[in-house]
Amino acid sequence: MRQDKNEADGNGATGADEASADSAQEARLRRSSAFLVDEALGFLYPAALRAAADVGVADHLGNGPATPAELAAATGTHAQSLHRVLRLLATRGVVAEDEDGRFTLTDAGQALRSDVPYSARTAVQMLTDRTMWRPAGELSRCLTDGTTAFDAIFGMPFFEHFAQDERTAAVFHVGMAAMSDPENAPIAAVCELPGTGTVVDVGGGHGGLLAEVLRRNPGLEGVLYDRAHVLAGHRLDADKEISGRWSLAEGDFFTAVPPGDAYLLKRITHDWDDDACATVLGHCRRALRPGGRVLVLDAVVPRGNGPHQSKALDLMMMASLTGRERTEADFAQLFSAAGLRLARILPTPTVLSVVEAVAA
Repeated sequence: MRQDKNEADGNGATGADEASADSAQEARLRRSSAFLVDEALGFLYPAALRAAADVGVADHLGNGPATPAELAAATGTHAQSLHRVLRLLATRGVVAEDEDGRFTLTDAGQALRSDVPYSARTAVQMLTDRTMWRPAGELSRCLTDGTTAFDAIFGMPFFEHFAQDERTAAVFHVGMAAMSDPENAPIAAVCELPGTGTVVDVGGGHGGLLAEVLRRNPGLEGVLYDRAHVLAGHRLDADKEISGRWSLAEGDFFTAVPPGDAYLLKRITHDWDDDACATVLGHCRRALRPGGRVLVLDAVVPRGNGPHQSKALDLMMMASLTGRERTEADFAQLFSAAGLRLARILPTPTVLSVVEAVAA
C-alpha cells in the first residue's frame, strides 16, 4: 500500500509539472503571436511616411508647431485623417505632439522638408513608390519562382519600364539623387584616388558624387557616364569650383566604358546579377589604364544576424530587380570573374563601403 501511495504522489507531481510546462509554452506562444502581428503591421509606418511626404506636411511645420486643423488647411487635406497619420509618425519620433495637440518636427524628421539641404522627401517617395511597394507585397513569388516579382506585375523588367514611363523615371532619378546627396561627401572623403588622371563615374546619374570627388581631388578630371536621358538632368555645371574639369559621356555600360585611371560605380552592382556585373566590371578592367583601380560603392552585408540596412535593401533588389547586396566573399568572386582582384574594403560613415579592385 505504501508503494502505491508513493507512485500516486509521483504521478500527481508529474501531472502538475506538465500542466505548468504547458502553461508556460502557451504564454510564450501568446507573446510570439502578439509580436508577429505587431511586426506585420509595420508596413503602415512607411505608408504614413509617404502620405506625409506626398502632401508636404513637413514644409508647413518648418515655422513651428501647428494643429492638425491648421496643417490640413495649409495642405488641403482632411484634418482628422491627417491627425491619425501624424499620430503614428509620432510613435517613431518623426514628429512630436504637445499637450495642446500641436505637432512639431523633431530633429529626426527635419529632412522630410523639401526646403532643407539633404532633403529626404523625394527619396522617401521613391522608396515607397508603387514600383518598389507592389513587388515587395509579392515577395513570396520570388521564393517560389526564383525570379523578381517586378516583371510579372509590370510586364517588363525594371529599367525597361523606366524607359517607357517618364513619371516613374523621374521619381527614381530624383529620389536616388536625394538618397545619394547626404552620402557623397563622406564617401568621397574615404575614396583614395590618384593625384592626377581621369576618374569615370559609371552610371553616375546627375553627378553628385563626381562633383564631390573633383572638389576633393583638384588634380583629377572627371567623366560622368550614363544614358542620355539621365545626363540631361546633371548638376555639374552648377559648381564653379570644378568648372572645366568634367565632361559628359553618353553610353551603355553593358557595351563599353570610357578609358580612365579610376572608376566609380555607386549603387550599380547591387542592381544586377553576377553575370551582368561581370560584364560591366570586365569593360572597366579592359579600359583601365595601368595602375588604375575600380571602386565599387555599395553596401557590404556583414557577418552575423545583427541589423544592417543592406539586409532590407537586399529584399528590395530581389523583389524589383535581378541584383542583390553582396558579402565580401561575393565581391571577391565577382571581381575574379571580371579579371580583377579585391584589394581592400574601406568602411564609410554611410551604409556603403568602398570596395576597391585592381587588375588581377
